[in-house]
Parts: sequence; C-alpha cells; structure tokens
Amino acid sequence: MERRHATRSPQEVLVLCRERDVKAVDLRFTDFLGKPHHLTVPVHRLTEDAFEEGFGFDGSNIRCWQAIDESDMLLVPLPTSAWIDPFATLPTVVLTCSILDPITREEYARDPRNVARRAENYLQQTGVADQVLIGPEAEFSVFDHVLYDQATQAGFYRLDAAEAEWNRGRDQRPNLGNQLASKAGYLALPPADQTADLRSEMMQTLIDCGIDVECHLHEAAAGQAEIDVRCDSLLAISDTLMTFKYIVKNVARRHGKTVTFMPKPLLGDSGNGMHVHLSLWKAGEPLFAGTGYAGLSDIGLHAIGGLLRHAPALLALTNPTTNSYRRLVPGFEAPVNLAYSQRNRSAACRIPMISPSPKAKRVEFRCPDPSCNPYLAFSAILMAVIDGIQNKIHPGDPLDRDLYDLPPEMQSSVPQIPHSLEAALEALERDGDFLLRGDVFTEETLASWISAKRNYELAPLALRPHPFEFSLNYDS
Repeated sequence: MERRHATRSPQEVLVLCRERDVKAVDLRFTDFLGKPHHLTVPVHRLTEDAFEEGFGFDGSNIRCWQAIDESDMLLVPLPTSAWIDPFATLPTVVLTCSILDPITREEYARDPRNVARRAENYLQQTGVADQVLIGPEAEFSVFDHVLYDQATQAGFYRLDAAEAEWNRGRDQRPNLGNQLASKAGYLALPPADQTADLRSEMMQTLIDCGIDVECHLHEAAAGQAEIDVRCDSLLAISDTLMTFKYIVKNVARRHGKTVTFMPKPLLGDSGNGMHVHLSLWKAGEPLFAGTGYAGLSDIGLHAIGGLLRHAPALLALTNPTTNSYRRLVPGFEAPVNLAYSQRNRSAACRIPMISPSPKAKRVEFRCPDPSCNPYLAFSAILMAVIDGIQNKIHPGDPLDRDLYDLPPEMQSSVPQIPHSLEAALEALERDGDFLLRGDVFTEETLASWISAKRNYELAPLALRPHPFEFSLNYDS
C-alpha cells in the first residue's frame, strides 16, 4: 500500500500507477452535506493533462449542488492525495478532487474543500497566526447486525453487538459471557473487548494508507471505539477524516460487521462524539501557551471566549443532525454547559493537562460529533477562534467542578448549548456574521445549509410517528 505524499507531482502519480500495476483511478469528493462520492475511470485516462483539465460529471444529481440547467462540473484530481485502495479487487489509486466550474474554471462555492482552503487563507491574512493544527477524536460504533426501516405503517430499528449486556441472557450456544455493562467499556480488556483485533487491523490499514495513528481504544459503550490520528492542518485533517471513515467502515465490513458514526445509536449508553483539539502557531511557535489559567496565553483564553460566544451557532455545523442532540444530554460526558475548565470533561471547552510542553498546549472543543462535514465544521470552529482573538473575548471564570452536579442557583447562571437542531439553526441565523469574514462562508452558503437541514431532516422527521409515541399514547 502507498502512503500519501505532500509534494507528489502528477508525473510521480503516473509512475506510482505503473509501479503498482494500477488499472483504475477512483476520483473522490465530498458534497455540501458531508457525504462522500466517487467516479472511477480506467488508468489510461489519467494523463498529465488530466490533472489540469479534470473530468466532467453531473452536479445536478448531487444534493444541494447545481440546477439541472447548469449541471456540468469538473473533478480536478490532486496529485498529493494519491493512495492505493486496499479494498478494491482491481488495483486502484484514489485521488481526492477539487470541484471547478467548467466554463469559468473558478472554484465551486459549495465544494466544502474550498471553504476549508479559504478559512486557512483567512487565518494568514488576519496576521493572528500562520498555521492551525486540528486533531479530531472521532468515535464510532461497531455492530454485528443492524435492522432499520421507515414505511407508512411501520418504523423501527434494531442493533446487535455481541459484547453488549443485553445479550447476557440470550439462548445461544455457546454464550460465553463477558458482556459489557452500560457505559462500562472504557479501556476494557479482551475477552470483554471483542473488537480489539478489528481496531488493530483498522489502525494498521490507516497507517498503510498514509495516515499517522496515535492509538486505538475501546470506548464506554458496547461496540464503541476510538482511533486517534495525529493533528494536521485544517484542510489536510478534513481530507484525512473522510479517508478515515472509508477505511474504518470497509475493514469492519470485510469482517462481517458494520460501523456507524451516528452520534447516539444506543438508548441509555454513551454516544459518539468527536472532540476537536486545536492550536494556533506563528513562525513555528505555539500561541496558546502562556502563564495564565491552565498554562494558557491571553490568545488561548480569547480563543475559548470565541468558541463559547459562538457555540450555539457553531453547533448547527458541528452537530448537524437531529440525532446529535440525543447525545448532548447530561450524564454521558457530553457537554451541555458552555463553560471551560482544565481536565474537566463535562465542560464544552477543556484544556488538556497531559504535558508541560508549550507545544502541547491546546484547546479541546468537546461538543462536535462525527456526523458533521469536517471541512465546514473545522472552518467554522477556526472562524469562532479568530473572532474571539481579534475582539479579545474573555471566556469568564473557569468552572473546575462536575458541571452535572451544580447547585440550582449556580446551574441557572451557566449558559446552555442548544437542545435541538432547530434551535442551533436559529442561532446560526442570528449569529452567522463571524463566518462571512474573508468570504470563508457566504450568505448563500449558510442559507443553503439551513434550508437543506430543515427540508431534508427536520420537516420529514416531524411528519413521522415515533415508536415511543406508541408506548405513550396508543392506549389513550
């Protein structure tokens, strides 16, 4: 397998294809809502000119993109992104693509990679910093069997994980026990941890495909896992996360299992978050390290101030599904209070205290989940941080205590996150101006995002009876 290379040229990609006897080229991109797509061409069509001219496709069949009378668009492959697909039967090289208008050759405004690129450029234009490093911790769930459907007369889901406590009494032979109790799986050891070998294979496949992995572990819920990758620039880590999801899902499928990054698949158990670690650098020096609270600089504190100030609007992009708000409830280490603290995992912003090195000083934003479009979510987080620094927004006093066990008089004074996707979208409508600076986002882009979420998710969900409503109301 081939590692990606930051300076690889088109000629080097063609050499790689010859050396690895590549037969197919998989052209990949991510749509506005964060769903990946691909177009495959035979390798003879990948020429040096193709890296400039691109490949045509129909943008009108991609949700929230082009109208049918303006459907032609271009996929322009990026040579630095090349890697060999370990799952394809036919030897295949994968290339991430930019999206261009075929007439003007301009970047497509709704290509999320272009939003991320503009965010990085805007950071440098402000002079605040010349680099942002982002490290996401994307949690996911591994299940052995999944059923779900929604029809006129029926709606249901059913999940099964062999290591889950609900299988302790299942009449199967053999039932070997060792099932995990609810919220008791964190760092579990085999045989209770029945996905350790699977995660190791995921880890090694990620490494073989050029992704720098730091560790893997069993998380708190049954079948829940986390594989941490090394931090990188905003655009690069967004690309990495899309590849990460592809590899994790396909390794699981190869073993007859299924993976979901859904934030809250299990009732009463821990959900899948994506804690985002962020630091700013200038001329090779870390900007968040200082002598203030938790070893932070004023810049670091103001960055937190920006995150907390704009968090309700941010969640419309970082927690973009109705299911996201099933996770953001008390009692599961998911933050519901807009506060900050060192070490405290019940705060929206945490300052990790794992190392005294200034280079390790960072801020962890704990609200996001892995259902988001990383290009848009990370860009929005950066824009909130920049606004906090530019306007010297102080985050107030830290709360170094269990925020789920505050006395009522103190609890009422702590701002809360939005409790629904609709509330987050309303917050984005009220407080979206900070995202428009530097043309990183546009008014049309934000309006399209809000409209898509209301039309494709909120409105259809509002029409459908919920299974629990039958338990509550059928006998009324």
